[in-house]
Amino acid sequence: MSEIIRRVPEHVGIIMDGNGRWAKARGLPRLAGHRAGTKNLRRIIRAAANAGIKHLTFYAFSTENWSRPEEEVSGLMGLLGEFIETETPELHKEGARLLHIGHLEHLEPQLRQKIENAIQLTKNNTRIDVILAFSYGGRDEIVTAVRKIVAAGIPAEEITQQTLSDSMFTVGIPDPDLIIRTSGELRTSNFLTWQSVYSEWAFPQVFWPDFDEAALDEVLKEFANRDRRFGGLSKK
Repeated sequence: MSEIIRRVPEHVGIIMDGNGRWAKARGLPRLAGHRAGTKNLRRIIRAAANAGIKHLTFYAFSTENWSRPEEEVSGLMGLLGEFIETETPELHKEGARLLHIGHLEHLEPQLRQKIENAIQLTKNNTRIDVILAFSYGGRDEIVTAVRKIVAAGIPAEEITQQTLSDSMFTVGIPDPDLIIRTSGELRTSNFLTWQSVYSEWAFPQVFWPDFDEAALDEVLKEFANRDRRFGGLSKK
């Protein structure tokens, strides 16, 4: 990092937007953009770990993305498999713990096994959590949590906000302090709906494949200067 940052977010979420437009601007097919975006993961994971971020969640594939053309969905599944297979050894060596939020049961058995193996291999690492939100949607997560609570037979009068939080895919992971959406689009897109109520948001005007260490540095410096009040009064 170019400067010492006094206040680093513990948990950062990233909506990796702009892969398709990045490819279109270069006269390439959309999948080429997704491939470039996948290659960018290692760079940002390493930069985040070096900055002291402890949890990094990537919005890789939403529940709504299943409606995209079959060819694109198949390509994205292939890229996920490639990433898990080629990058897990390096992530493990660098102390990253790989986690998944969403629905593994929707994936092909071979891909699901690759993810489960990566999670098992890295489970004791503590430098940074790399959380892949794949086949994930915020509203779906809330519905899934409610179903868990109902199935557990918890009386309605005993249900609290903590009950819901403990039933989310992200149980044990702190809520995101900062969420970054690349490409400049100003939408939350069903990402960490429950967890992001007091998150700070950043919308850098750069497509995900071009979001590099310097771009992350700028966002982190800007975050460090924000006054987070969580519904209370300013401490400044």
